Amino acid sequence: MTIMDNAVYVDGRRTANPASIEETYEITRARGGIAWVDLAWPTAEEIQQVAAEFALHHLAVEDAIAVHQRPKIERFDDALFVVLHPALDPDGSGDGRIGRVEFGTVHAWVGPDFVVTIRRSAVPDLATMRERLESRPNLLRHGPRAILATLLEQVVDTYRPVVTRLRTDIDQVEDRLFSRDPEVSRGIYEATREVIGLQRATLPLVDVLRALRDDAPPAERGPGYVELERHLRSVLDHAVKYAETADTYRSLLANVLGAHSTLVTQEQNEQMKQISAWAAILFAPSLVGTVYGMNFRHMPELHWTFGYPLALLVMVVLGAVLYRVFKRVGWL
Repeated sequence: MTIMDNAVYVDGRRTANPASIEETYEITRARGGIAWVDLAWPTAEEIQQVAAEFALHHLAVEDAIAVHQRPKIERFDDALFVVLHPALDPDGSGDGRIGRVEFGTVHAWVGPDFVVTIRRSAVPDLATMRERLESRPNLLRHGPRAILATLLEQVVDTYRPVVTRLRTDIDQVEDRLFSRDPEVSRGIYEATREVIGLQRATLPLVDVLRALRDDAPPAERGPGYVELERHLRSVLDHAVKYAETADTYRSLLANVLGAHSTLVTQEQNEQMKQISAWAAILFAPSLVGTVYGMNFRHMPELHWTFGYPLALLVMVVLGAVLYRVFKRVGWL
């Protein structure tokens, strides 16, 4: 069993470190506390074992085994099932190219007296989060929803460096837009892909936080619920901010892509104009040279002393005239 930590809390303080899931369940019921079991990259069999011990709904179990899901919150009887996608922003390479942002997965079951977290991501650091919560027993005393609220806060915080880095990347793309850098197209594509990933993580998360804010049963709306509600409202504000920022970035990149396409089209048109101009300049002299190069017998000018020099002069003058005309209209 890939258990990273397993503890039972009573009145906001850790009172036991059970050696197994079965022992956790028994101690929690005996002491009237709450259990928090943290699993990392568990197998399907391990998830089934935990689900059987805490009597979790089979649909929630299936969702936990299936990794690729959008962020969501669902209620199964008296337990909540939450899917989250924290962001892992890798260090940039320093060469001005967009680095890929990766999104992990965190599942959480939140019941009346237990929390089971399943992480398939290096972030957020749930060990550090647990230490912070244990140093604030007044918050941990509010039970499983306090743990869930803190988890949501940690996940939302992972988007901050991603948003900052994406802003820098977009600025770099805009700076290179008029430089005719062939890497601009790639930069726009990669930045758009990262922004779309951020949207997929943040937009549904806003709905998750709103649903959680409105979902608290009357039994949990005790004296400490006001503080917890404020905490959730703050997390929701940050999530909305990042979701709106991602939407703004996507619109900005769409405008950048449109401007880039226009510049490419203009450059191609300029190239076609130059090609057409040179083709016209070369065509007229070539036509004269071709006609007089056929050596027809019934062309009296071929017998003139200055016939061929005159034809050559006509070719040069015609080419020069066409060059000046195309130069004046801006095709050359």
